[in-house]
Amino acid sequence: MGKEFFGTDGIRGVPGTPPLDDATLYATGRSLGAYLRREHGAAHVLIGLDTRESGPHMASLLAAGLRQAGARVAFAGVITTPGVACLVRQNDFQAGVVISASHNPFPDNGVKLFSHAGMKFPDAVEEQLEAGILKLRGEPAPKNLPPLTPDESLHAEYLAFLRKRFIPGAKLSGFRIVLDCANGAASKLGPELFRSLGAEVIAMGDLPDGRNINAGCGSMHLDGLEKRVVAEKARLGVGFDGDADRALFVCESGKIVNGDGVLLAAARFLKSQNKLKGDRVVATSMSNLGLERALASENISLARAAVGDRYVLEEMLQSGTVLGGEQSGHIIFLEDSPAGDGLLTAAKIASLVSLNGKMESLVEGLKDYPQLIVNVQVRSKPPLETLPEVSRALAEAQSALGDKGRVVLRYSGTEQLARVMVEAEHEADVQRFSQSLAKALHSSIGA
Repeated sequence: MGKEFFGTDGIRGVPGTPPLDDATLYATGRSLGAYLRREHGAAHVLIGLDTRESGPHMASLLAAGLRQAGARVAFAGVITTPGVACLVRQNDFQAGVVISASHNPFPDNGVKLFSHAGMKFPDAVEEQLEAGILKLRGEPAPKNLPPLTPDESLHAEYLAFLRKRFIPGAKLSGFRIVLDCANGAASKLGPELFRSLGAEVIAMGDLPDGRNINAGCGSMHLDGLEKRVVAEKARLGVGFDGDADRALFVCESGKIVNGDGVLLAAARFLKSQNKLKGDRVVATSMSNLGLERALASENISLARAAVGDRYVLEEMLQSGTVLGGEQSGHIIFLEDSPAGDGLLTAAKIASLVSLNGKMESLVEGLKDYPQLIVNVQVRSKPPLETLPEVSRALAEAQSALGDKGRVVLRYSGTEQLARVMVEAEHEADVQRFSQSLAKALHSSIGA
């Protein structure tokens, strides 16, 4: 059975309109609370949010729904998505709720749900929750709800967890680091973490006003961070997204290192410590062929999962792999946490730079093959294999590229888009086949 509300990263939309209207949010809280009481006999739920101005109202509605279903609610206030996942796992919470649209622009928001294990609920549970929401959403939500009061001790607990994950032997005393916090959830926590580790922190995008989250800053807009790292002669730059579940990096030279580079650096270190189980890393279909070949040169295999950190985690758990992630900067260090955590990733990479001297040396030998991602606005999302024109264009591209390139076609899990990714040794092939596939998609299902 398909899901109406839940995408690859929870429920997304525009606050005030379905599925983020007041009645649906209230019903979501009630449905979650009822599910937890059925499964656990109790429901203690932690709520956190990013810095969007719509967040507090949404939190109050969800909390009201949970309480109506007999749940107890704790509120962490502004905190990262993986911070909630961490606290749920470490404490007596049956679930966690994060109100965030991650890297999306300010007008969007969303609801992400985590189980007691600190992982997103499986598809089957989300379907149960949807059934409850559909049954309850016809009832009006209460008005004039009081704001929730944050428990600041939860921040201290999360920061203590992160400090313990710093690589032994690394020292950040005198280490100059630039953090672009995207005017989001890491705005306070990121600088506080690295200052407590002894680093000299230069913070950007750390003045959220409710509307400037991800606006020309953070991991989606690295130009300012590149310039600042070079100007400040910093050892490292880190760009977070709005809810800080991802992190991208800038070397002291200004070179950008994405999630592929982080996976290579982390895999090399873990293998050197005999901690890379199975000499295997999990990435997604979007990771560059260059990563696969760089890992292979060191006898490390790369398994590819579907796009989405939940699918990376599923593959890691099934195969016993301890390191996985996405090109976009979601990295999972499974022995530390099952959640992609930008602050945890930043602590690990800063540790490695401290121990090795330069970020560039950590990713030496990684050659990115030319790659292009084209987004096509679509009016519907039928199975791609049912579209004859798209199938013909795909077969032509795959036949021409052979093992010297890759093509990935998929729908966005959060937007009305089809994504075309073409990767090849030659830029001309990338341009040719990405255009032919985008044209086929547009003529078949374009909006």
